[in-house]
Amino acid sequence: MSMFVINRIALKTLFIKELRRFTKVWLQTVLSPIVTTSLYFVVFGVALGSRLKTVGTTPYIEFVVPGLMMLSMINAAFLNASSSLFQSKIHGTHHDLLTAPIGGIELVLAYVGASIIRALGVGFLVWLVSVFFIGFTIHSLAWTLYFAITVSAAFACLGLLAAIYSEKFDQLAILPNFILTPLTFLGGVFYSVDMLPEPWSMVSRLNPILYTVNGLRFGLLGTSDIAVLPAAFVVLTILTALLGCCTYVLHRGVRLRY
Repeated sequence: MSMFVINRIALKTLFIKELRRFTKVWLQTVLSPIVTTSLYFVVFGVALGSRLKTVGTTPYIEFVVPGLMMLSMINAAFLNASSSLFQSKIHGTHHDLLTAPIGGIELVLAYVGASIIRALGVGFLVWLVSVFFIGFTIHSLAWTLYFAITVSAAFACLGLLAAIYSEKFDQLAILPNFILTPLTFLGGVFYSVDMLPEPWSMVSRLNPILYTVNGLRFGLLGTSDIAVLPAAFVVLTILTALLGCCTYVLHRGVRLRY
């Protein structure tokens, strides 16, 4: 089957299957991140916010909301895609997908689409929690949705690649535990990059997570350390590269056809 020919029935079936997979365990996949993020609000937003009143002209508790939302969405998108495909590899059920009339683009769209739904659901609930602390605030719905969707899609693709190239659970955990989490916490979630001295301010600007956090921060609050258009371009470039890699690898069955 051609890489660019879409089997709509196969795409719809796999997409619905992926949605049902994570909604059946919603306490773990959706509610658990809300509890964790609420603790972040209490510790960093309320406790630390009482000492560090503002970042620039933005109240500190408002400043951390976009970062916490992005942290939750990145984890949700990555874990949804990576855990689903990796479990299929472990159980051997991925061979059913490889022998079915479904190509790489349908696989990517189904896995990534379901991951976006989960990430958006988690992000929305985190935002609802923040309403109790800071009230209703959305500066630009269009930019908020743009960064929420594109970033979720990008990290879902990264999750698929991690699942494809991992052979053990501990290998799969390397990327989120030792790379994504440190980069996220150092990506301007709890501080402004302008607060850092050189050369750390310059180093922080090489962190791609910084652009995702500040893009969402602009959408929600109208303030950002990074101009919104460069941030949007960086995110789109990352998504395009990862989407292309995922489609090619899944279409060719790299490390999946044994």
